[in-house]
Amino acid sequence: MSWKKFAALAAVSSLALAGCATAGGDTAPAAGDNADIKICVYTHGDGGTFWSVAQAGAEAAAADLGVTLDYQGSTNDSAKQASTIEAGVAGGCSGIAASAPDAEAITDAMLAAAAAGIPTVTMNSGSSVFRDLGAFTHVGQDEIVAGREAGLRFNDLGATKILCPIQEAANSGLTDRCQGARETFAGEVIDFNIDGGLADLAGSAAKIQAALEADPAIDGIFALNADIATGAALVASDATGRNAIIGTVDMSADALTAIKDGKMAFAVDQQQYAQGYMSVVLLFLNITNAHELGGGLPIYTGPGFVTADNVDKVMELVAAGTR
Repeated sequence: MSWKKFAALAAVSSLALAGCATAGGDTAPAAGDNADIKICVYTHGDGGTFWSVAQAGAEAAAADLGVTLDYQGSTNDSAKQASTIEAGVAGGCSGIAASAPDAEAITDAMLAAAAAGIPTVTMNSGSSVFRDLGAFTHVGQDEIVAGREAGLRFNDLGATKILCPIQEAANSGLTDRCQGARETFAGEVIDFNIDGGLADLAGSAAKIQAALEADPAIDGIFALNADIATGAALVASDATGRNAIIGTVDMSADALTAIKDGKMAFAVDQQQYAQGYMSVVLLFLNITNAHELGGGLPIYTGPGFVTADNVDKVMELVAAGTR
């Protein structure tokens, strides 16, 4: 790899501080002389609208750097994710990036990687526990901070009582989002369990509808996933005629269309493409140049916000596969 390309990628890392693989297998790089470096990205992701973009970011970084990438998601199966990390330690990973929504479940596997001299970072979830897992930094969004900012948005929009549906009971990042909103929202935030809700959007919509019907004071819904927002929260709001103020975390084509059409107020954008891309770059710089970027602190990729003011531009980038 040329020094020019290396310098450019280092600059990308500095900007982050200031501000093509097939799932489940190794993929040889398109070009470059770093094929012996195997970067492993093992997430709890499901390959859906969010995680496919994070994966695309990791793939792009691997192609730019000429490294071998092994990307695998575990579809919210913590035991599977832990075993994947363990297999990666034994299978020659040069560096490992892992999401940590259930940190306890992957602690032994991540510490085994550290003990084997494999550098690690956490990504997407794990900003408060990455040191406990032996990682030198975390790349992602602080969920408490994201929730706080969402709470302020709901204040500005005039909401007084927010329902916060939680679709994965074991995912601490989701409860952190609700807690963050609770810290800044002037009214009441209600945590509402719809565990497994992504697998049954119709059932989730029915549960949210029942909650709205049981409490006429609820005038806002803070969805923690874009598919929950459009496939359940918006459906429930329409069914009750409540016209609730709806904000979501993360984006989808449907969510962006709903924002453009005025049916949803905002989406919190944690910029997951950057999470995948920067995780690979940070591990590469550590492996090749002994960099430990982040200064012992997380490197934040969000929150950003998509509203009616910028939705058209973001939709263009979504079509390109980078947002």
